[in-house]
Amino acid sequence: MPLFTVFTPTFNRAHTLHRVFESLQAQTCRDFEWLVIDDGSTDDTPALMARYQSEARFSVRYLREPHRGAHHVHNLALREARGQFNIKLDSDDGCVPEALACLKHHWENIPAARRESFSGVTGLCRDQNGHLVGSRFPSDPLDCSAAELEYRHKVRGEKWGFLRVDVLRQFPYPENVPGNFIPESYIWCQVSKQYVTRHINEELRIYWTDAPSLVHGPSSPRTNAEGHRLMFKMVLDLESGWFFTAPLRLLRAAAQYSRFAFLRGLGLAAQFRGLKSFGGRLLWLAALPVGFVLWRRDCVRFPQA
Repeated sequence: MPLFTVFTPTFNRAHTLHRVFESLQAQTCRDFEWLVIDDGSTDDTPALMARYQSEARFSVRYLREPHRGAHHVHNLALREARGQFNIKLDSDDGCVPEALACLKHHWENIPAARRESFSGVTGLCRDQNGHLVGSRFPSDPLDCSAAELEYRHKVRGEKWGFLRVDVLRQFPYPENVPGNFIPESYIWCQVSKQYVTRHINEELRIYWTDAPSLVHGPSSPRTNAEGHRLMFKMVLDLESGWFFTAPLRLLRAAAQYSRFAFLRGLGLAAQFRGLKSFGGRLLWLAALPVGFVLWRRDCVRFPQA
C-alpha cells in the first residue's frame, strides 16, 4: 500500500497533464500512486494516460467517469484511494522534486503520540515564474486548525499539502446537489473542528496561472448556488464563534448564505431553519439586507430563463 495517493481530477486538460506527470516522475520519494479521475473529457486524455501508464516509474490508475462535477470526483477519489495520505495535484499544476519527501519528513517529525490529532501537513505554493503565491505562515512549523489559520493568523492565498485519507472519509461531499461544484471550505470547516494541521514555510507546489479554472467559468451564480449555500451554511454553523476576531469576514459569509439561499428559492423561514447555531442565525439576521441586495443584483444580471 502506498503512503500517498496523489489525486488529479481532470476535464479536457490533455495539454497540461504533462506538468503533473513530469513532476511525479521527478519525485525523490517513490512511495505513492497517481490516481487520475477523468470527469468526462472529450479531448485526447485517454490516449495520453495510456502512454503515461506505460512510461511511469510508479503506479498509475486512470478512471473515466461521465461528467458530474468536482464533488462527485472528490468522493470517488476517496473511495478509490489506496494510500494513507491524500494529496490533490490539479491537472494544470506541478510540484518540486522533493515535495513528497518533504511532506513525509515533516509528518514523521510530529511526535507519534500526537499524530492522531493532526489531519496532515500543508506547505506553500509558488507560480511558474518562481514567485510566492499568497502569504507565509507566521511561524515554522505552525500547528493550528484551518479556522485558526484564517481568522487568527490571517494567512491568505493558495496552500498545498496532504490530508489523512481516514479523516477525509469522515466528511464526504453530499452528492444529491444540483450543479457541479461545492467549495472546498465545506470540508475544511468540518476538519477544522476536530483536527489541527502542521504548516511549513516550504514552497512545494508550482501553481500555474495560465489555465482557466475548471469550475469558475463565467456562468450564472444559480448554476452552483446550492453548493455555495451549503458551504456558507457550514461556515456560519461551525465558525461563528470567531466573530469578534473577524467580524466583517463572517458578516460577508452570512450575506452570501442568504444570497445563494434566495437563488435556490428558499424563503426567510427556510433560511433560518437551515442554520443550526445561534451565532450563525444572528449573523444571518444582521447581514440579511445585504444578502437580499446581492440576490436582486443577480436577478438583474442573470434573469432566470
